[in-house]
Amino acid sequence: MPPWVEQGYREYAKRISGELRLDLIEIAPAKRSKRADIARTLLDEGERMLKAIPKACRVIALEVDGAAWSTEELAQQLDDWLRSGSDLALLVGGPEGLAESCRQRADGSWSLSPLTLPHPLVRVVISEQIYRALSLLRNHPYHRG
Repeated sequence: MPPWVEQGYREYAKRISGELRLDLIEIAPAKRSKRADIARTLLDEGERMLKAIPKACRVIALEVDGAAWSTEELAQQLDDWLRSGSDLALLVGGPEGLAESCRQRADGSWSLSPLTLPHPLVRVVISEQIYRALSLLRNHPYHRG
């Protein structure tokens, strides 16, 4: 990842760290070629993602057609997730999206935007939005919406 991605992600993960831990688990994308079997590639990536999910974890798939929450709605979702006491896994798919097995495993879905966002940017946006939602829950002045 470019340095700006790592720097942005780390900055928000650090800000969050007083209350919760944000762990990034990267699943290396499969090699893609002109003759690649995309269905098999997606299946393989999905299997590796599912194996990386901790036990008893709530899973939210990031999908373009998922729930489009406002900041306030995300804060409420975050509050609900925190109160549940379960760990949370946010799944971001590869270039072709998420495998069907990942969608089926998900307890819900979230859309950051109807736009297609590059993966490096998604990492920064998710960490910033979680920080923003947490700051809203804690009456921190970061969110001035």
